[in-house]
Amino acid sequence: MRGSEPDSRDPATRPTRIHVVSDVHGNTEALARAGDGADALICLGDLVLFLDYADHSRGIFPDLFGRENADRIVALRTARRYDEARAFGRELWAGRDRNTEILGAVRKQYAELFAAFPTPTYATYGNVDVPTLWPEYARPGTTVLDGERVEIGGRVFGFVGGGLKTPMNTPYEISDEEYAAKVEALGPVDVLCSHIPPEVPELTYDTVARRFERGSTALLEAIRITRPRYALFGHVHQPLVRRMRIGTTECVNVGHFASTGTPWALTW
Repeated sequence: MRGSEPDSRDPATRPTRIHVVSDVHGNTEALARAGDGADALICLGDLVLFLDYADHSRGIFPDLFGRENADRIVALRTARRYDEARAFGRELWAGRDRNTEILGAVRKQYAELFAAFPTPTYATYGNVDVPTLWPEYARPGTTVLDGERVEIGGRVFGFVGGGLKTPMNTPYEISDEEYAAKVEALGPVDVLCSHIPPEVPELTYDTVARRFERGSTALLEAIRITRPRYALFGHVHQPLVRRMRIGTTECVNVGHFASTGTPWALTW
């Protein structure tokens, strides 16, 4: 792991340590240190920063349209006036090539973020990510998984990327049926990794935004049936509860990495 001190202990006896991050949202500097001291880094998505709701001067949107317009669109979205927000967005984009400008900005962020990933990194997509671009930037040492499993330190990790359909219409939102198929494809795993949480009110409610984010009933069902040791996720930046147990499974929101810059650690 880049940045780690050599470990002289017997690999067969020393503990395995995994660091987990989610909702990176452009925090490249902290991401470059996120794997320090760990055997691997897991990233649960949302690398891109389109608009920082805490600091409206940061992100692709204010870079293109300025802080004042960012303030306005945040106010509309926070008030759940989504139709007005979309209409305002259309006004701003009139006469401009939206796809070209956004993809150019996303490419710039991805170039910096993927370069910051340590080796090895196991990553899946968040709802604001653009999966079609990831193959261009994922280097050797970064494994991208979505509806797939991998063994790390003798435990099986399953990954499910993306989010479910919402009025926000972020880049990687899919139908409930498509999402459930990816969950089912995993089968039993030791650690279930996803961007969004299972559909539990305490885990999906954002206390600052004062709204429920979409969680997955398919994830909740898989937890109840297959009983993984852990279910790890992000997406909800300020959840009502960060950690709770469902049956024998410890469910953990690994934190809003863009704000904390600190990974969540799992050891065994």
